Amino acid sequence: MDSVVVFCGSSEGSNGKYADDAYALGKALAEQQTRLVYGGAKIGIMGKVASGVLDHAGNVIGIIPKFLMKKEVFHPGLTELIITTDMHERKLKMHELSRGIIMLPGGYGTLEEFFEMLTWAQLGLHQYPIAILNTDGFYDSLLEMLETMVKKGFVKRENLEMLIVSQSITDVLDGMRNYKPLPVPKWITKDQV
Repeated sequence: MDSVVVFCGSSEGSNGKYADDAYALGKALAEQQTRLVYGGAKIGIMGKVASGVLDHAGNVIGIIPKFLMKKEVFHPGLTELIITTDMHERKLKMHELSRGIIMLPGGYGTLEEFFEMLTWAQLGLHQYPIAILNTDGFYDSLLEMLETMVKKGFVKRENLEMLIVSQSITDVLDGMRNYKPLPVPKWITKDQV
């Protein structure tokens, strides 16, 4: 796994552990020579994860839409900065450049980006490992909702179980390295989407 995309908040949230874990994840990625692909911002825990990689001689690609460049929130020290025309192009580029997906605490945008990649995995459009770093139980309620979706017949158990979830960075990264993807569903092809 040479490259992961990390989806996370553009704020630091109300718990200092979110920023601490983001930075520590960045450090761990650098130490494992895994390139970070992320939203390009210098603010929030997005900035912390990028700084964690950069401070430890790692490689970071930021992908930011043009309209956010005007707000000058991009991280100035990135290995590479890619500017896209819009959010849709940004997500597609993130997918193209990554071989794994990690979600840290965040808001609407974090969830939207993560669930699109998770849906693509469910449809068999990629077979990358998908993880949630559940810092201080941040996503406990979301995981409970996903379990409800399984119980109510909207999500298959195996599609929930493909998620790697832990409060430990080591467990998340080990789980991603040892990930065995589900067989690609036979009921849909890339030409059909």
